[in-house]
Amino acid sequence: MEVDHDLVVVDEFDALAIEVKVPSKPASPEASGPTDKLLSSLSDKERLKLKQQLNDAWLNDRAKLGKYPAKTHAQKVAKELEVQNGLVFLPGQEEKLFEDSDMGPEFRQRRHFYYLAGADFAGCSVTYDIARDHLILWIPYTDPRSILWYGTTPSIEECKAASAVDDVRYNTGLDKFLYTALAPGSTLFVLHPEQTPKLGSTKGVVHIDTVKLKPAIEAARVIKTEYEIAMIRRANAVSSAAHRAVLSRLKKLSNERELDAIFRGFCLAQGAKHQAYAVIVGSGVNASTLHYCDNDQPLEGRQLVVLDAGAEWNCYASDITRTFPITGSFSPEAAAIYAIVERMQNECIQRIRPGVVYYTLHLHACIVAVTELLRLGILHGGTAAEIFNRGTVAAFFPHGLGHHVGLEVHDVSGYDRLIAGGTSAGAGTVRKHPAAKREWMSPEMLGIMYRDAVAMPAAGKGRQKLEKNMVVTIEPGIYFCREYIESYFLKSPLHAKYINKKILEKYYDVGGVRIEDDILVTDEGYENLTAVPKGDEMLKIINASS
Repeated sequence: MEVDHDLVVVDEFDALAIEVKVPSKPASPEASGPTDKLLSSLSDKERLKLKQQLNDAWLNDRAKLGKYPAKTHAQKVAKELEVQNGLVFLPGQEEKLFEDSDMGPEFRQRRHFYYLAGADFAGCSVTYDIARDHLILWIPYTDPRSILWYGTTPSIEECKAASAVDDVRYNTGLDKFLYTALAPGSTLFVLHPEQTPKLGSTKGVVHIDTVKLKPAIEAARVIKTEYEIAMIRRANAVSSAAHRAVLSRLKKLSNERELDAIFRGFCLAQGAKHQAYAVIVGSGVNASTLHYCDNDQPLEGRQLVVLDAGAEWNCYASDITRTFPITGSFSPEAAAIYAIVERMQNECIQRIRPGVVYYTLHLHACIVAVTELLRLGILHGGTAAEIFNRGTVAAFFPHGLGHHVGLEVHDVSGYDRLIAGGTSAGAGTVRKHPAAKREWMSPEMLGIMYRDAVAMPAAGKGRQKLEKNMVVTIEPGIYFCREYIESYFLKSPLHAKYINKKILEKYYDVGGVRIEDDILVTDEGYENLTAVPKGDEMLKIINASS
C-alpha cells in the first residue's frame, strides 16, 4: 500500500514530523497533466478548447518534420553569398558568468549559428564548405567528471539524429580541419572580425571576409522553411493557450504580476521553457508605455490591461498582444478605442498577400486611425489628409505596424525594411531603442511616407514586398501617454491645433490598446497563426470565470 505524505516542520520541538495526506477523492486521469492541474478551475468546454489548440496542429506537423533543416539553410546562405567556393565559419555561444560570480545568465544560443547548425547548447561551432556542399557541426567533448555537476551535452549520434548536417565532430579536431580545408588563396567567411578562429599556420594566404556573411544569412532567414513555420506555429499554439488561460482567470486576479505568472507558468508546463521577450503586463496608464515590464501594479481602479507575451519553441518566437477590460466590460471610451484598433488590425490582415508592399499596410492603419480619431473628436481642425500629411497621428500611433518573426521576436528583414526605407525617408528618421522590438515612427517620418505614397504608390527602394512563407506581425495600437503627447505634440503649434485637449482628457485613463497577431504569408493570402479570442468572444471568456 502506498501512502502520500508531507514532511512538516514542528516548531515546538525543532524537528520534522510526517503528515499523512488522505485524498478526498481518487485523482481523475484527466487531471493528471500539468495543464489540467494549472487550469483546474476552468470549465470542461474551455479545457477542451485549450487541449485542441495545443495538440491538433502540432501532432500533424511533428509527424512529418524530420530533422532540423540545417543543410537547407546553409545552401540558402551560399546562394545569397553568390560565390562558388569558400568556407563559412560560425561559433556558437559560450557559457557566461556574471561579473565576480560563479553564476551566469540563462543560456541563449546565437541565432545565426543556430540557423546553420540546429544545436542549442554551449561550446559548438559550425563550418560549411561551399564548393563541397559539406556542413559540419563541431561539439565539445564532455569530460565524465563534469557530468556529476552539470550533466552531459548531446552526443555525436544525438546531434546527427536531430539536425540535417553532413557530419558531427568534436572540437578537438577543428584546428586540423581548418588547416586542411583552407587552401592558399581561399576565403573564410565569418560574421564579425572577433569571431575569426585562430588559424595558426596555414598553407598560404587566406582571405578573411567579415562583410558578406551577415547580410547573406539575414536575407536567407527572411523566407521561412516548412520546419521553421511549424516551430513558429507551435510557439503560437502554446502562447495562444496561455493567453486564453489568463482570460479565464482574469476576474479572480488583483495584480499585474499574477497575469505574468499565469502566462509564464502555463508556457513552462507545456514545455516552452523560454519567453521570446520579456512579458509586458501593463494596466491603466501603464498600458501607454510600449515596453512596460515592471508587471507589479494592482489592477483595482483601472480600465484595461495590455498583455503582450509570447513563448518561443526550439528557439523560434511568437509575439502576441491582447488588450482586455479588467472588470469584464469596456467603458464607452475604452470601447471606442478598442474598436478603432480592432478595425486597424482586421483591415490590414485582410490585405496581406504576396506582392503587397508592407509599408502600405502601415499607411492604411494610420488612415483608419486618423479617420476614427476625427470621428471621436480627439483630432479636429483639419481634414484627414491634412492631419496625416503633418504626421500628427504619431501622437497616438507612434510605432510601426509590425515586424518579421522567426529566430528573433523582432526578426531580421534581409536587404529591405518592412516599413523604413524609400527614396525620401533618409537614414535618420526612424530610431530604434537598442532593447526595443518596435520602430519609433516620428511625425516627420509619417509625413514623408504619406507624401511618397501619394507621389509614388509603387514600392520605393528599400521597402519590402511580402513573399510566401514570410511571418510578420500586425500590431496596431492607440496610446494616450500624457508625457509624450504633452511634450512633443501639444507644445508644438504644428500639431496642437489638430488635437482637442478637452476631449483628450477623457481618454488618458484608457492608457492604451494594442492587438497583435502573427501572420504567415501564403500562396494567395495569409494564415493567422495566432488563436487568441478578441472582441465579444474574449469578453465571454472573461465573464464566464466570475
